[in-house]
Amino acid sequence: MAKLERELRGDFDLFLEHVHKGIVGGSISASFEDGSDWRNGEDRVAFRVYERYSWIGGNRVSLSVTLAGNGNSLFLSAITSGGSQALFFKINTFGEKSFLNKLSDLVNRYPGT
Repeated sequence: MAKLERELRGDFDLFLEHVHKGIVGGSISASFEDGSDWRNGEDRVAFRVYERYSWIGGNRVSLSVTLAGNGNSLFLSAITSGGSQALFFKINTFGEKSFLNKLSDLVNRYPGT
């Protein structure tokens, strides 16, 4: 499991679209599994789950992304899972780290970070 958390500024909808398009378009095997949105006045939360095949690990990995926002103040939390073929402990986390690095690159390329 790998985790990325960042505070940033920007438009909630534009940033969420930037992340979504970047993840789904960034890998031939990446897919959007499902998502959920919540809003209460200025407070917003979007939760997204993505999955892709890890060629290095020979398995699928998932990426859970939560974006919370109030106005142009945003908080991103992302956690990867899967990517190991061991029964009791993880021995191969290359796919997870690679998936999270893709998201990190997208965040770094977004204006306002």
